[in-house]
Amino acid sequence: KTLNLIGYSIFLFLYRLGISITSLWSPKSQLCLKGRRRFPKIDPSSKKIWVHCASLGEFEQARPVIEALKKQNPNIPLVLSFFSPSGFEVRKDYAFADKVIYLPMDGRRNAERLIHDINPMLVIWVKYEYWFHYLKTLNNKKIPTLLISSIFRTSQPFFKPYGSFWRKQLHFFSALSVQDEESSKLLHNIGFRENIFINGDTRFDRVLHLASDRISSENFGFVDEKEKIIVAGSTWKDDEDLLLHFHQTHSDYKMIIVPHEIGDTHVEEILKRFRHSKRYSEWKKNNISEPKKIKVWVVDKIGLLSTLYSISTISYIGGGFNKSGIHNILEAAVWSKPVIFGPNYQKFREAKDLIRMGGAFSVKNPDEWNSIMETWHEFPEKMKEASEISGVYVRSNGGATERIMDYIYRNRLLTNPSN
Repeated sequence: KTLNLIGYSIFLFLYRLGISITSLWSPKSQLCLKGRRRFPKIDPSSKKIWVHCASLGEFEQARPVIEALKKQNPNIPLVLSFFSPSGFEVRKDYAFADKVIYLPMDGRRNAERLIHDINPMLVIWVKYEYWFHYLKTLNNKKIPTLLISSIFRTSQPFFKPYGSFWRKQLHFFSALSVQDEESSKLLHNIGFRENIFINGDTRFDRVLHLASDRISSENFGFVDEKEKIIVAGSTWKDDEDLLLHFHQTHSDYKMIIVPHEIGDTHVEEILKRFRHSKRYSEWKKNNISEPKKIKVWVVDKIGLLSTLYSISTISYIGGGFNKSGIHNILEAAVWSKPVIFGPNYQKFREAKDLIRMGGAFSVKNPDEWNSIMETWHEFPEKMKEASEISGVYVRSNGGATERIMDYIYRNRLLTNPSN
């Protein structure tokens, strides 16, 4: 145990050092340092709910639960913390949180101080996030702490011979709400017998809510929704290489590209590579005549992607050529669209499910994508079938939020904040 803690302390030191070094050139690291320069100011006098997310993706999983908690308990303050700037900077003004903060770096003193100030009656952490001192302190104080929408794979350290330190952190949670039966079995195999619940993934509830609250199509007057449209979301350069080939070989499709990074440098690179392309922001300024004649649009604004998928004929999801893997495919599938993405999707249950069912397709190169398109051209009913499979899959997997909320209330995890 002592060796594990020494190793963990060395890891934290090297992590902080790495952020300091990379901040010399990385805006993300600069934000990370700046955000943690001062300890969060939180009034400890009232009991609160604390929800912690690593980044923006985990926030989207937490969001349905956060909003259900606040709607049903409006008088209980809620603190939302992020580890990554990509979550904090986008959601620092989130209306359903009374306070949004950066999580201070892990350590015994920081954990004691933050938990004292938040004074939580209930703590919810999301999917992947394990910080030893925070979790140990919460456990020592007997504060109910849930891990929700979690998913486990054999490649994770919990299931390795050297994984005792990581397994210890799982024991600090009061309950583990997992996405699927495979995760439950893996935990069972390493000695977890109680407080494991298969509740599904709250992201399904989030995208179903978005689909029910669709923005009017008038917002997309730069395209004709009767056209054949590719909406490519959260793209990186390798994705854009593939999309460029598609653009050059399928002139009958209009393309809307929503890059993962919307900074001017990346957007300008895309505009140079794709002929007859324009920025979405130029259309918003009324600077483009006859916008429906433009073949490629590059969206340089955050917050439109999930609704843009609704007007697509085919949706392409970026990230599949990166080590971290694909971005959220459910935002597209909920609209009953066939989904295409790169080869790195194995971490994502929904991607594997939809490939197996025939609603999604992974491609490594242009030839593989062309082969799919040729099949759909010859047998259009197959494309229609893929679309229907995607929509049915998402609708049939909703309800995780309701099950998590039911667990919270059945176990009386929310008490009167004045107690």
